[in-house]
Amino acid sequence: MINSKSDDANEITGAQIRAARALVNWSAKELAKTAGIGVATVSRAEVEDGTTSLTTANVRAIRQALEAAGVEFVSKNGGGVGVRFRT
Repeated sequence: MINSKSDDANEITGAQIRAARALVNWSAKELAKTAGIGVATVSRAEVEDGTTSLTTANVRAIRQALEAAGVEFVSKNGGGVGVRFRT
């Protein structure tokens, strides 16, 4: 179901979105435009430190836009979640 909230274990957090956007030096407006979503959606995602309440489609759009810009999302693998530039 495309508009349901994701419960995927690989879900990204609001803190990761904020950090990833800072890495690529994008404003919320730039991320929204690149992801094809609204600025309010980006803002709503970023205020949450944990898993966002966005729909699966919106999370996927944000993740794909940031990954296309060179960001890699680091999952919780003992060291905690985070972001870095892809090597």
